[in-house]
Amino acid sequence: MSLAGLLLAWYDANKRELPWRQDKDPYKIWVSEVMLQQTRVEAVKAYFERWLERFPTLEDLAAAAEEEVLHYWQGLGYYSRARNLLKGVREVQAQYNGRIPDTKEKMKTVAGVGDYTAGAIVSIAYNKTATAVDGNVLRVFSRLYCWREDNALSSSKRQITEWVLQNMEVSRPGDYNQAIMDLGATICIPAVPRCSLCPLETVCQARRRGLEQVVPFRRKKMAVKTVRVVAGIVQDGGAFLLRQRPAKGLLAGMWEFPATEIADTETDDFGAYRRMMAEKLGQQVEREGLFWQSRHVFSHRQWDIVFYRCRLIKKGDLPAGKNIVWLEPSAWSRLAFAGPHRQVAEKLEKELQNI
Repeated sequence: MSLAGLLLAWYDANKRELPWRQDKDPYKIWVSEVMLQQTRVEAVKAYFERWLERFPTLEDLAAAAEEEVLHYWQGLGYYSRARNLLKGVREVQAQYNGRIPDTKEKMKTVAGVGDYTAGAIVSIAYNKTATAVDGNVLRVFSRLYCWREDNALSSSKRQITEWVLQNMEVSRPGDYNQAIMDLGATICIPAVPRCSLCPLETVCQARRRGLEQVVPFRRKKMAVKTVRVVAGIVQDGGAFLLRQRPAKGLLAGMWEFPATEIADTETDDFGAYRRMMAEKLGQQVEREGLFWQSRHVFSHRQWDIVFYRCRLIKKGDLPAGKNIVWLEPSAWSRLAFAGPHRQVAEKLEKELQNI
């Protein structure tokens, strides 16, 4: 039996039951593939179902405001994915009358859609011959062919994509791509693959050579930079001071309790925060006590962030054009909070409900 035959026989008997596999709706597949980038399948399921309750069709999403879209994405992280999805959906609505293109070449021209997502959509939704090479696929095929180059290299991706295409079952390209994804997610996993359960064990060159725990080869990751951050919970009556982050950069457009990064040379973290509040936001505050602290890891940096309760000493005029407001918790549900700020907002809401 061919490699594809072995793979598809295994997939037919073992494929994962996932909410986006209930039909071949290209919009649902698009949403799921974007959500699955950098996020575990189990974590995505609930978000996907909640998303479809609010945005059941491409037209519904295209008509939505960005802030609401970010709110429904809240908790998934990497918010640029949501912005790109919204931009791409609006483009499809305007240029293709709401019909998602059925060729990989056209789909790749849509804003925010890369080679993998385009291939996944057209192969799964339209059963077109197209590769969809992600991390799982790279790992599976680098082991199958005992590829000894770093998979992060573009030359590695080109070679592995060729192998994927050479072995593709053209009558079932979507199932073939999903079979490789499932195999990589459940059997051909990182570090210690479950080779004894693999339908491709007999044709896997890395397994034959005893290198299944060595392949794929990887370069060492760059160290993640740690940044100290101080945020303040400042209350005036029933309202709290909130600020929207800039439209570009880390957590762009998300809402937060006013915060500032602390220089490595700074020894008084709240002193630095107090100066920022006075000089940039026109508010004079003093620290009342620690509310919460956490470590939040991004792809290239991590925040060691501390939230202080603050007493408002002197309320000043808010700077114009800075997207900073006094807002009561009853209005927070429409905001998309940034990372750990969402957790603090939830803690505050629960605390106020118990008063």
